[in-house]
Amino acid sequence: MLGVPSRPGLRIMVASKPVDFRKGMDSLTSLVMQALACDPFTGDVFIFRSKRSDRLKLLVWDGSGLCLITKRLETGGFTWPPVRDGAVTLNAAQLRLLFTGMDWTQLGSRAMPMTAE
Repeated sequence: MLGVPSRPGLRIMVASKPVDFRKGMDSLTSLVMQALACDPFTGDVFIFRSKRSDRLKLLVWDGSGLCLITKRLETGGFTWPPVRDGAVTLNAAQLRLLFTGMDWTQLGSRAMPMTAE
């Protein structure tokens, strides 16, 4: 659905704090490296939320370049984790639910909080 290749060890991280949605690929890449202490060029998926609950951005390295995917829901809003430092890790099924605007928190395994060190 998203074109995100599934692989062993794939991490899907939601940055807990909203970001300025004027930020583009380079600014979000810097945010991944500095605020989340992660490497954006590993193929992991990084999800960013806006102050409005109806928008998200996904940043992922596909092996040949960075991809930035933006989505705005026409009605309703995404279900987001509580606002705090760091990130929350999702599994692939939770990502699919989040991206479609459904409540991913009700899916079996709980999201794992992750803080930057």
